[in-house]
Amino acid sequence: MIPQDPIQAGFANALLAPERPLPPQVVTWNGSDPTVRFDVYRNNVVVSLTEALADGFPVTRALVGETFFAAMARCFLAEHLPDSPILTDYGDALPDFIAAFPPTRGLPYLPDVARLERARVRAYHAADARALTAQDLAHHLADPQRLPATRLALHPAWTLHVSEYAIVSLWAAHQGQGRIEDVDLRRAESALVLRDGDAVQVLPLSSAIAGFFATLAAGLPLGVAAEIAAATTPDFDLTQALALLIHHGGIAAWQPSGEPPA
Repeated sequence: MIPQDPIQAGFANALLAPERPLPPQVVTWNGSDPTVRFDVYRNNVVVSLTEALADGFPVTRALVGETFFAAMARCFLAEHLPDSPILTDYGDALPDFIAAFPPTRGLPYLPDVARLERARVRAYHAADARALTAQDLAHHLADPQRLPATRLALHPAWTLHVSEYAIVSLWAAHQGQGRIEDVDLRRAESALVLRDGDAVQVLPLSSAIAGFFATLAAGLPLGVAAEIAAATTPDFDLTQALALLIHHGGIAAWQPSGEPPA
């Protein structure tokens, strides 16, 4: 690893820590006091990064309030500088930060809400991939003897979320789908996040289908995944689970040979 230039390191460290003095190497072209200009630049950076987080986590922000979110974001960005010039890439570490942030210990569902919101952003910007059509899958399904050994490659925008809390209902209520006061936060919920065309979908899942999707994502053959799901939930409906993936374009490749898809 190439060592970081000490001037750059001092500049970056002072940028997000207002208690630190201006690095002595920083000067202005006209000899004026550089502290004033540095403070303006520092404020612009903090405001820009806070706004980027607020845009990416609107429900999280709504749950804690504007003032609290801004203060939490300030603490976060003091420890996590962006590693990309693309602001939509900023925020991957925020859910885990929230989970360890002492002031949010009374909101145990909040990290999972933030993870769900981050998954939506990542799904929107995920790589494009051709999803298998119903006609493609009809061809594969016509050979039932090969189904048990089949492995599925899921779409790059696909993410599964399993939570001990009602994160799907809570997120949906903030989209105008139901009332927030009716959400039972103690109810475990799961969701599939994926991009269907240009629209990012948050699809609620039963625990059985969520477990089935988790085994598929782990690379297990279709037959093994179905057996595990059926053993856990006797009324598991394999057709319903596959139809959900097919309908929303969640399958990118079908590997009937039993080898992991490329």
